[in-house]
Amino acid sequence: MILGDESFTKHKNRVKRIRTFFEILAVIAALVSLYLLFFHVKTYRPFKDSDVSHTTDTGFIALSYFGVDRIGDTSTLIGKKQLREHLEALKDEGYVTITHDDILKYYKEGKPLPPKSLYLMFEDGRRDTALFADEILEDLNFKGVMMTYPEKFNHEDTKFLRPIELKDMEDSSYWEMGTNGYRLEYINVFDRYHHFIGEIDPLKYAMMQKSLGRDYNHYLMDFIRDKDRIPVETVDHMKRRIAYDYRELRDIYSDKLGYVPPVYVLMHSNTGHFGNAPSVSAENEKWIRSLFEMNFNREGYCFNQRNSSLYDLTRMQPQPYWPVNHLLMRIKYDTNRDLRFKTGDDRIRSWDILKGAAQFKGESLIVTSIPEKAGIVKLQGNTGRPDVDVHVRLEGNSFGDQKVLLRGNKDLTRCLAVGISQGKLEVEEVEEGSKKKLFSEKLSVLDGQPPISVEEDEHNVRVNELETLARYADSTAMANEYMSRLARVKQEKPKTIEEGGKPYEPVESFHARLDRTLDISLDGSSLTVLLDGKEAARVDVGHSEDTDIGLFAGWDSRAFSQRNLADDVYDGVFEKLVITRHGQTGGTPLYTTELKGFEKWKFVINQKWESVLGWFLRYF
Repeated sequence: MILGDESFTKHKNRVKRIRTFFEILAVIAALVSLYLLFFHVKTYRPFKDSDVSHTTDTGFIALSYFGVDRIGDTSTLIGKKQLREHLEALKDEGYVTITHDDILKYYKEGKPLPPKSLYLMFEDGRRDTALFADEILEDLNFKGVMMTYPEKFNHEDTKFLRPIELKDMEDSSYWEMGTNGYRLEYINVFDRYHHFIGEIDPLKYAMMQKSLGRDYNHYLMDFIRDKDRIPVETVDHMKRRIAYDYRELRDIYSDKLGYVPPVYVLMHSNTGHFGNAPSVSAENEKWIRSLFEMNFNREGYCFNQRNSSLYDLTRMQPQPYWPVNHLLMRIKYDTNRDLRFKTGDDRIRSWDILKGAAQFKGESLIVTSIPEKAGIVKLQGNTGRPDVDVHVRLEGNSFGDQKVLLRGNKDLTRCLAVGISQGKLEVEEVEEGSKKKLFSEKLSVLDGQPPISVEEDEHNVRVNELETLARYADSTAMANEYMSRLARVKQEKPKTIEEGGKPYEPVESFHARLDRTLDISLDGSSLTVLLDGKEAARVDVGHSEDTDIGLFAGWDSRAFSQRNLADDVYDGVFEKLVITRHGQTGGTPLYTTELKGFEKWKFVINQKWESVLGWFLRYF
């Protein structure tokens, strides 16, 4: 045996030992978490009768989170730190949780509720949700509602809670049960180019999501239709199909839990009824009223009052990327009540909040817009000179406007605006509401990505769909058929832009994140912008003696969301903002959001730890 082989073997064994060590730690941590989940020292304390309002119908808000994990780096699952920040803010505002029994008495008996009542739901029945949310509920004396799909009870999928675990959660007093329905399934699915796909499960949906628009429906919401949108089932068949799901739901819950959860969430409704066709709606309504005591029939808004029906309640679904002020802003305008926004720490004193809300978090200043409008903050005092250099990392969602305002007057109604808007780098002159665009270019072009045609994008969509259908086909014969179609599609040569194809203009998603660094240099009549370290724009600008600086976060109505109701609040995230005198190389900056000293050290260590932990959880 040669030396290299021995060295390799030693290295491999060392890696195995390290991996085994961390795997043992992970198992121990999971067991401890499960123990803490199911064994509580404390008991949930309901609100007191003295806390209710006997004179005013204050209603209640309903929030529903898709799920919770440790890190929160997905498009659907909120991190436990972010969830805690959300719920602690509501606790600080005086919110208390209510149960489904409280809601029933509110509607049926006229029993009043506390002025700030929260009905808190978690959807999909995920085990990680229970693990990471439970401690928060106990600490805040909040009760949560775990929504589940009973179809998952018979599968060996460790992501989802088992009936015995649900019973233990109930026994803890911090949880009660609800249901999302028997299963999650999509029908009448078309991609964004109107190609018919048909029926898909959540796994296929996730794989195809980038190819889809909003042209699809939940399993219970419509007739099953063909590519021409003509029903392929009779009314009687539709009724039997829908009845099957409700009967299975009823029987499984009755067997596994001993009862049917009283709270139902009708998925993808928002129709004003209980389905997209009158006969479908009537069939759903019949089963809903016979099986459940209340139903959340709408999503988007959070506020419910007595003028709502028990079977037409509405809930808001906070997204994992929402800063705490985003949630508070939505609640404020839904309920039409004042509340206190979070500012983070004393660094906010350096800024005047002209519109919206602002919060310091780590080395970021987060500016939150008013619904369908803007958020604007202005640095107090001024730089004393119009020529400055600005470094900033933009981390908000890509669909809105995140801009640095330079050479502004006192109220920033006149300024230069430099930043990113809807996937473009832009430079504008703003004058009392009017805007003059000096520069605008797509980020993809600045990155050197060759533009593609609509025909090429459509071709890519078809390839993605057929690859997914082939990979998860129900039989070998179906897989072979999809592979045959895929081979034919791959042989096609879609028309390029050079060949006369129409340029493809992607629509930014509400949920797409941005991570871009800008270096702005303003010198007299010349403005230079570096994008991620590379020069992207050199623009002639008008001279001005104004010296105020601000930050702008703007909502954009053009953004796209696959979910039923788009969001109308936007957060600009300005990280590591550094403002210096133009040409300054060293010395103290005019302003920076970067932490210093011990706070900087703590922040960096925490970031590194979260990064390492995230990597470990992802790969092990």
